[in-house]
Amino acid sequence: MHKKNKSITIFLFLLPALVLFIGILIWPIFASVHHSLYQYPTFSDPGEFVGFQNYIDLFNKQYDFGKAVVNALILAALSVFIQLPLSLGLALMLGKGIKGERFYLSVYFTPVLISAVVIGMLWEKIYNPIYGLVVKGAEALNIIDKLPPEGLLGNPKTALLAVFIPTIWQYVGYHMLLMYAGIKGVSSELREAAMLDGATDGQVNRYIIIPIIKPIIKVSIIFAITGSLKSYDLIKVFAKDAYNCSYKVPSLLLVRYAFHNAGGIASAIAVIMIVMCFAFAILINWLFKERDLYGKK
Repeated sequence: MHKKNKSITIFLFLLPALVLFIGILIWPIFASVHHSLYQYPTFSDPGEFVGFQNYIDLFNKQYDFGKAVVNALILAALSVFIQLPLSLGLALMLGKGIKGERFYLSVYFTPVLISAVVIGMLWEKIYNPIYGLVVKGAEALNIIDKLPPEGLLGNPKTALLAVFIPTIWQYVGYHMLLMYAGIKGVSSELREAAMLDGATDGQVNRYIIIPIIKPIIKVSIIFAITGSLKSYDLIKVFAKDAYNCSYKVPSLLLVRYAFHNAGGIASAIAVIMIVMCFAFAILINWLFKERDLYGKK
């Protein structure tokens, strides 16, 4: 009887969080799946069942959703192969202890605390083709002819990279702090023992530190990929036209169609984004799964 009462008490304490979890996360997912099977001419219209037609239509030229997905995947790849190595390098440098360690931690982490809208407006001024810092710097270096006259954001060849640079600046400190915390949790005795055996700093990082913080690196990769797939606020500041810009991503199209009487299409985009995020999370977990001595997982 005592155990039964204890179980009931635990359940009652968990119930509010469970209700919030279902209401805020689980129910909207099922609602999005349901809405994606209907066509909504207006918000007040009950909708017409069209099955998977919304998903098929998404990849027509009318919506150009395929291009948005490719842009999101490019941002995800840049985050994993550029942003995270920078974060790891900074974390390893600060983690072994340097003069002014706390100061540098604060400097690199400060952009994380700034609103994405503020960062977008700041970098929009930096990229301005008339008075921006990039243009003035190019003039000082006498390479102004190398820049596109319409600006980095206005040129299809440079727009996506120009959008990614502020993303690096904003979130490199976030991932750095995660890895730094993991590095600080590694026993100093391991590093000292390796150094006594003649290991260099690079060897200590490669064979001791990085393997130990591998779970944190895995989490950072998942965050970087899913964050890139869901990116919206920073890009929205740059995107004056959510559809015609060269760096459109799925979230931009989702919001655009949700408020332009295309709720079925918007819901289909949401479902695809959810599936992609879950798929990448499962893939990364599988890739980081520990193997035994025979190479089996």
